[in-house]
Amino acid sequence: MITTIAEIGQAHDGSLGMLHAYIDALAETGVTAVKFQTHIARAESSEFEPFRVKFSSQDASRYDYWQRMEFSREQWVAIGQHCREKGLRFISSPFSNLAVDVLEEAGVDEYKIGSGEVTNHLLLQKLAATGKPVILSSGMSSWEELDAAVNLFRSQGTSLSILQCTTAYPTAAEQYGLNVIKQLAERYELPVGFSDHSGGIAAGIAAAALGAKILEFHVVFDKQMFGPDVTSSLTMDEVKTLVSAVNQVDIALNNPVDKSDTEPYTGLKQIFEKSLAVNKSLDSGHVLTFEDLEAKKPAGRGIAASEFDQIIGRTLKRPLGQWDFINENDLEDS
Repeated sequence: MITTIAEIGQAHDGSLGMLHAYIDALAETGVTAVKFQTHIARAESSEFEPFRVKFSSQDASRYDYWQRMEFSREQWVAIGQHCREKGLRFISSPFSNLAVDVLEEAGVDEYKIGSGEVTNHLLLQKLAATGKPVILSSGMSSWEELDAAVNLFRSQGTSLSILQCTTAYPTAAEQYGLNVIKQLAERYELPVGFSDHSGGIAAGIAAAALGAKILEFHVVFDKQMFGPDVTSSLTMDEVKTLVSAVNQVDIALNNPVDKSDTEPYTGLKQIFEKSLAVNKSLDSGHVLTFEDLEAKKPAGRGIAASEFDQIIGRTLKRPLGQWDFINENDLEDS
């Protein structure tokens, strides 16, 4: 079963009511889990951060935007409870140790590490100490940085999985990095998945076909909404289509077909396969050529069409009418 994670992220635009509406809507799509981002601006950002620039007509800077995305401890507790009521796993990406404390109180089921936090070993150690499963996004990290993060979690006995991810919003087809899915699986021997920012469903379906066991994608109610991830997100209808498709891919991958076994097609082969016939009336003594032959349904009424070359040059021992099937007893001994 492929784990499908719908990232609400910041699509709620700071509205608690909107966030809960997303949970309700996603519960109808068939996803396994919902994922959030837990921002506490004062704990994760300083005044020296280059990203503190004018962000929107509503937010003087990205810092102000992150502040607007914050929820209280009590609100996070209610968010977690709502996820459980809807049968959805509650996952979030914390961006500070303080955010981990909030999420622990809220009963988060699993943590996701955003690409920018892979080298934040302080945060990684904090997460490892919780004993909760962790999903690591490979995003902008080098192999050496990923090795260090994986080794840290392994040393703590953390249940870990890792996602191929390209930090580009939206991600173009040439940036998907689908080849990395296999490389991650071989390098780390961990459950591997794909974090998609393409804004479409093709990449996720391809990733599932290549063996991804986890699929993460951003969601939005409408692609005309405001937010930094909107162009990289799927609508609810697209989520339903994607979940259905990857579940079918998963079933297919777990049910390999044996091409040496044609027994299931015995009846169909009788209907659709063909027997040899003559395409014109022929007299006895006629020596058969390729131009005399046609293949007609069903199989078993004459010599199999696959054996046509074995009767070319043989002689008819009785006349055949146009479209008559050819059987061995119609032919002189070869």
